[in-house]
Parts: sequence; structure tokens; C-alpha cells
Amino acid sequence: MKFGIALFATFGLVSGADAFSSGVKQSARVASVSLQEKIAEELAIPCEEECALESFPNLPPSVHPGVVTGQAMVDLLNHAKENGYAIPAVNCVSSSGINACLEAARKNDAPIIIQFSSGGSQFYGGKALDNKNYAAAIAGAVSGAFHVRTMAEQYGVPVILHTDHCAKKLLPWVDGLLAASERYYAKHGEPLFSSHMIDLSEEPIEENIEICKEYLTRFAKIGMLLEMELGITGGEEDGVNNEDVALDDLYSKPEEIFQVYDALTPISDMFTVAAAFGNVHGVYSPGNVKLEPKILTRAQAYISEKLGDKSPADKKPVKFVFHGGSGSDVSDIQEAISYGVIKMNIDTDTQWSYWEGIKNFEEKYHDYLQGQIGNPEGPEKPNKKYYDPRECMRAAEVNTVKRLDKCFADLKCVNVLGLGSAKEAENVLGPRRGGLPV
Repeated sequence: MKFGIALFATFGLVSGADAFSSGVKQSARVASVSLQEKIAEELAIPCEEECALESFPNLPPSVHPGVVTGQAMVDLLNHAKENGYAIPAVNCVSSSGINACLEAARKNDAPIIIQFSSGGSQFYGGKALDNKNYAAAIAGAVSGAFHVRTMAEQYGVPVILHTDHCAKKLLPWVDGLLAASERYYAKHGEPLFSSHMIDLSEEPIEENIEICKEYLTRFAKIGMLLEMELGITGGEEDGVNNEDVALDDLYSKPEEIFQVYDALTPISDMFTVAAAFGNVHGVYSPGNVKLEPKILTRAQAYISEKLGDKSPADKKPVKFVFHGGSGSDVSDIQEAISYGVIKMNIDTDTQWSYWEGIKNFEEKYHDYLQGQIGNPEGPEKPNKKYYDPRECMRAAEVNTVKRLDKCFADLKCVNVLGLGSAKEAENVLGPRRGGLPV
């Protein structure tokens, strides 16, 4: 228990007046150090080679290994828009899933967005933990954030740390995470999370915009980005079912997107828009989902015309987010990227890839997984090395990395950092006795 209190104090998350008082006292120290204050240094974890880099050969100098926030995050997203790629944003529910994402990012020499849903956050905290007032979901997301912050540096890749769909009823969840980021900011000069999504697409647009304005005002004070949703993403995900939504709601209008841009820009330019262009959560048979990416370019043209001389040179004033991308044609994905999409959410496909890795492992070693003792090699042969959970979980990670390779390629997000191929990992402890080659 004492260690837990000390750890949370170290990370600046002790609640109450003491934390804010401590943050004020440290303001001079915060001002005198780089915002890239590595967790590796704070926890005395070795940070060598790529982990120790201050920046990447092919990215703006502000972008560094580990979680990026504030201007570094903006610079990374601008680089994506300017160079015609989008960053995969993967929903994670475990440290194993996070590690697979980081492994895939380094393998593809690319940045990645790791995000948590409210349900995924609760699972990360533990389903036996009481979730009254979203306590388990808040604790789970914070715990996941620390894992990402610690390990992203070690993998040597830049990571945007994000939370996914937060409907109106879930706002207390994000409120808890925002409070955690404010306390973290008081100590470290940057927020715990990079960004949050506020999804009020089912509310009247005026209410959607007003609430987003309130959150963006608070976000802007600590360098956080807001992702907001317009229109509705069809299908079902994480308990939100839009399978019977009216078709008109699946397609955003240029006037609505401008209304958002016009309302939020005076507060901060740190926002993205998840506009609807036929997106549907989940995977469906070909022909059942009709994407209209040109909705995005029509919106960019409409807003650019409204801005006149103030329009950016690329005539893409809005950074768009692609929801419900699983199963989409690569041509639709890459067309959307050309219109200003800088992030695509991935959940359904990686859920399947993780399960498929376990399924294939079970099929391969089925006869060794029916009891602790006894297998085709003999009735007295032990099976411990087969049912060790590390084996099937690693198989799931390897399969997920393979699936994410395709995601990075589809999004043109390969060889972005300029580090080249990753070195073969050295297992300094030697092979685990009796372990399987997975």
C-alpha cells in the first residue's frame, strides 16, 4: 500500500489540495525543464538508443519517443496531413494489447494512437471492481495510461494517448480523467492523456457544440486535444447500438462541419472532427456499407471558401477522423486520407486478430491442452509449457502485430519516423526454460 501511495505521488496524481499546492510549488522547476521529461528517468529505468532519442529523423523536432501532447502532438498530426498518411488508433483492453501495438509501431517505423473506451477502461481496471460513478473505468484508464507512458519510451515510438467515444452519460468518466491530467500537468507541465473524444452526436447539434466548447476551453489550458463527433457512426460498439439509425444521420453536411469549425477555432485549434460519411462500426458483408469520402472534401472546400484569405494553403482546414473503418476498401480509406483524415480507429479487426492468435494456438497444440498431465508423447508427460498463459497470449500478440502491419500499410503510415528496421530483440535473461517458440 505504501508503494502504491508513493507511486501515485510520484506521478502527480494524489488528489486534493496537496497535489495542487505541490504543483504550484514546482512551477519554477517545470518551467526550467523540457516537456519531454522521460518517465524512464523519473523511475530510473534504463533509456538507451532509440528510447533516448530527442526527436526522429523524418518528423518535426518536437516529436519524441513516448507519449506526445500539446504542440508535439499538433506537429505530428499536421505532419500526417501534409504528408498524406493517417495514424492507426487502436482500442486496447489489456497491457498485452498495448504491447502488441507498440511492437507493431516500431516494426513499421511509425507513430501510433493507443486509446481506451469506457468499457475497455473498466475491463483494464478489473470487472470485479465497483464501477459506481465510473470509478473502475477511471482507475483502469489511468492505469493503462501509466503503462503506455512507461513502455512507449522503451519501444522508441511516439504515441498519442487517447480515449474513445464518450457519450453524454459517460461525461463523468472523462471528467475523472481530465482531473487526473490536470494534476499531472501541475507536476510535469503536460497532461497525462494527449486527447479525449467527446461524442455527443446523438444530441442536438447546438448542445453538442456548446458542451464541446466547454471542454475544449478546459483542455486548452493544459495542451490537450478534443475529438468531437458529428453525425452518427452506424453499427454497434462497446454497448452503443446505432444499427437502426436513419440513413441521413450517417452523412454529415458541410454546413454542420463549418458550424463546428467556426465555434471551436476561436478557443483552440487543437481539435479534430469525426464526421460521418457512411461509417459503420463492426464488419459487414461487401455492399452493406456505403462510404462517401467525398463528403469530406466538399466540407473542406466549403469551409475554405468561408475562410477566404484565412484558409490554409492546402485548403484542408479540418483534421478529420475515420471511425468504423474495419472492413473498408483500401481505396476508400486512402481517398479519405487525401481529404484530410489523419486518424483511423481500429477495434473490430484487432479484436479478431487477438482471438485468432489464441484459436490457432489451441488448434496447433490441442492434444497438449486437455489436461495438466498426459499428451501424445506419453500419459505421464506434463503440459505446463503449453497451458502457460504467456504462450497463447504471445501467439495473440504476434497475430495482432501481423494484422496491424496491414493497417499501417493501408494508412500509408510506414517508414514515417526514419529509424529503419528494428533490431532483433536481445533476451538478456536467456530463453525461458521449457518455453515454446512463440
